[in-house]
Amino acid sequence: MLQKKIIKLMKVKSVIIPKIEIQNCINFLKKYLLQNLSLKSLIVGISGGQDSTLTAKLCQMTIQELRHETNNTYYKFIALRMPYGIQSDEQDCQDAIHFIKPDQIFNINIKQAVLRSEKSLQKSGIIISDYVRGNEKARERMKVQYSVSAMYNGLVVGTGNAAEHLTGFFTKFGDGGTDINPIYHLNKRQGRLLLKELNSPKHLYSKKPMADLEDNYPQQDDESILGVTYNVIDSYLEGKKIDSHKQKIIETLYFKTLHKRNLPITQ
Repeated sequence: MLQKKIIKLMKVKSVIIPKIEIQNCINFLKKYLLQNLSLKSLIVGISGGQDSTLTAKLCQMTIQELRHETNNTYYKFIALRMPYGIQSDEQDCQDAIHFIKPDQIFNINIKQAVLRSEKSLQKSGIIISDYVRGNEKARERMKVQYSVSAMYNGLVVGTGNAAEHLTGFFTKFGDGGTDINPIYHLNKRQGRLLLKELNSPKHLYSKKPMADLEDNYPQQDDESILGVTYNVIDSYLEGKKIDSHKQKIIETLYFKTLHKRNLPITQ
């Protein structure tokens, strides 16, 4: 059955214990860093949403544990704010940073870089759409993260969850192009449970998820684009029976976005 196959691929558990899952994520990150001793930092872009808040908090806890266990003060967690101009939910970003308490924060506004890239395409006669510009924003943010990573011997940590990976709701080689992803196996509601366990401000995990990449549709929520709610997607990933029409939407999205989850094709 396709549903079971997808659940196995995404590694989603039907039931989790938040406290145990938090430590599992931390141990996963710690193990990788200890196996790669040249790496000394974890880097996460902070958007003000649930997934980046959770991932960043897990990274900060990981680094704190590593410093304590190894007595190595070089380990560091770096948070990046990368708005496109003025971000409408900037206060959520600041609230997230206050909750996470990163070791270091960099603020890089990506707007001029994206516009310059678009202008260079226009000079060659290529006029990009608003949707493509949205992908440019995501890829510019990832480019920034890898530049910081290179300068600080770091790992770029992904914030994507299982519901997003199932539906392909990420930018190829943008937010989908990271080094390691500790919350890949969690669906949206499970991520909320972890944030509750960590005493996150409620508004950070209860807000409507939105990528907010398209200029023509500011603050458009993910679910209106997907055509199905995360609650239904989460139930699907937990092996529950859902409405057949909604199941078809989910599975169509899965097949349509297979290319996003594959490595480059070779002979």
